[in-house]
Amino acid sequence: MNLKASNFFSPNCVNSNQNNIFFNPFHLVILLNLGTVIIFNLIQQQANALTPIKNQSGVSTKSTDLIETQPQIKSKSIIRKKALNELYIKPNEKIHLVIKLSDRRVYVYQNDQLKTSYPIAIGREGWETPTGIHKVIQKIPNPSWKHPFTGEIIPPGPENPLGERWIGFWTDGTNYIGFHGTPKEETVGQAASHGCVRMLNQDVLALFEKVGIGTTVVVEP
Repeated sequence: MNLKASNFFSPNCVNSNQNNIFFNPFHLVILLNLGTVIIFNLIQQQANALTPIKNQSGVSTKSTDLIETQPQIKSKSIIRKKALNELYIKPNEKIHLVIKLSDRRVYVYQNDQLKTSYPIAIGREGWETPTGIHKVIQKIPNPSWKHPFTGEIIPPGPENPLGERWIGFWTDGTNYIGFHGTPKEETVGQAASHGCVRMLNQDVLALFEKVGIGTTVVVEP
């Protein structure tokens, strides 16, 4: 009797049995939940590692994809560079003109090499052709001419003082100076104009085709 009663009513025995019943299921649930979370995270990491991330534009931002899709940059060959230069550089940009007033000629240079020259008439005393570095600012085929004193306008034709072509390279905002043809071809080679550069009609036609807007015109004494 004493043994049975002692075994049944012993406080140590009762508390020990209750603790074992309460502790084990609670911690088991926690461990199971932690295990589930860990396994889920591992699965997500593996899934993310295999799937490229895409931005809103649908372009992959995965580092390996970006590296593989970058085109290789190759240096352009000399032939390729030459082709590009010929495409974007106009032929007339290689041309520049030098007027030597003392020679009464205009010299045409291409790539700093003299190609040809033409006789010219220059401005007479009091109307000298302006020296310096200028640029072609006008190209007009078959121009009309306005008389500087009377205001009379002469249309294109054989009597037009500008001939068949006009190539302007200087202005003060009102008056213009340039190359032009002339019906008075006997004046070519003289100081006879009001500052403009007169040329034989056949020569100004040829020069008109060689130059463009922006072509450099150097006028030397």
